Amino acid sequence: MSSGSQLRRLADLFEATHERTQHQAARSVDLSLVVRNWLFGCYIVEFEQGGAGRSELYGKRLIDQLAASLAKRGLKGTSPTNLRKFRAFYEAYPEIQQALSVESGEALLPALGEIQQTLSVESALIDWDGSKAIDALVGQLAPHFQLAWSHYVILLSLKISEERRFYEVEAVANSWSVRELERQIDCALYERLALSRDRDEIRKLAEKGLVIEKAADILKNPYVLEFLELREDSSYSESELETAIIGKLEHFLLELGKGFLFEARQKRFTFDNDHFYVDLVFYNRLLRCYVLIDLKIDKLAHQDLGQMQMYVNYFDRHVKVDGEAPTIGIVLCHRKNDALVELTLPEGSNIYASEYQLYLPSKEELRQKLIDWAEEMQG
Repeated sequence: MSSGSQLRRLADLFEATHERTQHQAARSVDLSLVVRNWLFGCYIVEFEQGGAGRSELYGKRLIDQLAASLAKRGLKGTSPTNLRKFRAFYEAYPEIQQALSVESGEALLPALGEIQQTLSVESALIDWDGSKAIDALVGQLAPHFQLAWSHYVILLSLKISEERRFYEVEAVANSWSVRELERQIDCALYERLALSRDRDEIRKLAEKGLVIEKAADILKNPYVLEFLELREDSSYSESELETAIIGKLEHFLLELGKGFLFEARQKRFTFDNDHFYVDLVFYNRLLRCYVLIDLKIDKLAHQDLGQMQMYVNYFDRHVKVDGEAPTIGIVLCHRKNDALVELTLPEGSNIYASEYQLYLPSKEELRQKLIDWAEEMQG
């Protein structure tokens, strides 16, 4: 079979798949597009791996010629750049074909086997009608995708599969928009959560996303408050920091994470005729407990932890009701000394110190911290 015939057969398959996925009335447009693009990537990879007799179509030339052929047929979104994305999309999710193979009970899906046969040099199925095979694949693939194509384009920028899987799980669970997904990646949510967890819990992040089961699960290190638009080199008071947070409360709740409800600012309680004020009071419905946050714009001192201990004790003894979990206290500071925190707080304490920063963190810096942390654990 000539190179021209091979290319036409490949373009035929693209066109047939495009038409079938567009006619899936029960499917959303976004889902059909995702399934179509995964299949397009599959076709390219399978064609490239076919081997003999195709050397003149390999590499950049294949993509460029295929894109030109598809453009003549009026298939939108099949530029050379997009075709490379489709190939990367397929290669980034090998577990999907593995899962389908398990479901079908065969090494290769019969439908995919038919399609692969049409891509072989020896195939004489010039009049092959792949409608049934494509429909079968679309039906099996659809449950494996739950995000829009725009989300997957963002996820493809992540080279570490565990990190990519974490953001995918979280985007689905929290109905993140594309913009919110971009922000969470930009502010290195995965690395910040990983820094406060042991190796097994990091593995769970990739498999299940963030699961809130205990107090430590809600912590991040650091918290990123770039949305407050406060300059790092400007002077601001704790009151101004608090006011800025209240002004961007929706953003702050997203940064805090799952299950948080806002209750009050400057919550006052009186003890021995003295008045005390908790900067911010939240309730976490997943843990069923109060979460108190005290803001410190300077370096953390042991007195700050002692003050938070008093706040937590008061809420546990006078505010918490039967059936609720112990109160959690977080001192959110600009700088902290881990040794000081460890020395000041008793083991098993429900009080934590976390840093905040007013700019997006360097992912490289956080990843290096993860490497250093792993080496310390091994040592």
